[in-house]
Amino acid sequence: MSGMLERAFDDAVGDSQRTFRAILDAMAHPGRVLPVTGIRPPAGLSAAAAATLLTLADHDTPLWLAPAHQDARPWIQFHAGAPIVTDPDRCVFALTAGAADLARFPAGTHEEPEASATLIVEIAEFGRGRRYRLSGPGLEDHAILTADGLGEDFATLWAANHALYPRGVDLILCAGAHLTALPRTVAIQEI
Repeated sequence: MSGMLERAFDDAVGDSQRTFRAILDAMAHPGRVLPVTGIRPPAGLSAAAAATLLTLADHDTPLWLAPAHQDARPWIQFHAGAPIVTDPDRCVFALTAGAADLARFPAGTHEEPEASATLIVEIAEFGRGRRYRLSGPGLEDHAILTADGLGEDFATLWAANHALYPRGVDLILCAGAHLTALPRTVAIQEI
């Protein structure tokens, strides 16, 4: 409990603003890997995932946690105040370990595509693992993302999500102290 009472961000305002800018930059430039700083995550939660949660989640944003992240629940509730839901259909944000079944989460509606979930996905690392070609808005030509921990069927899962556009979920991938984003607008092909 004593560790929970310590500050999560070294500089609550400045570090949160820097993380928010990194998330926006990552969403605008899919596949661009960016660092986060100034965060003290709990055991079992990466710095990037912890910083993303503290920056985006609050008492108005229901959060679903994968079983692998249940130990971080008290820290998340104390620092972010986000209500934890057990039904993935009711979440605004979801914290997962690796790529989950994307169809389990709210994809919004044609009238309200913004009612979809954003998944904060913890992976092993960037720069190693499977290679993906990203194309679409925010990319001049294409980008290459190399990521370990998304799973063998990620490209197939993503194709089904991408086909729902303007509906669909968005992903923020987190590994250690780095993050990138995959908005639903981007097309992904494993290479």
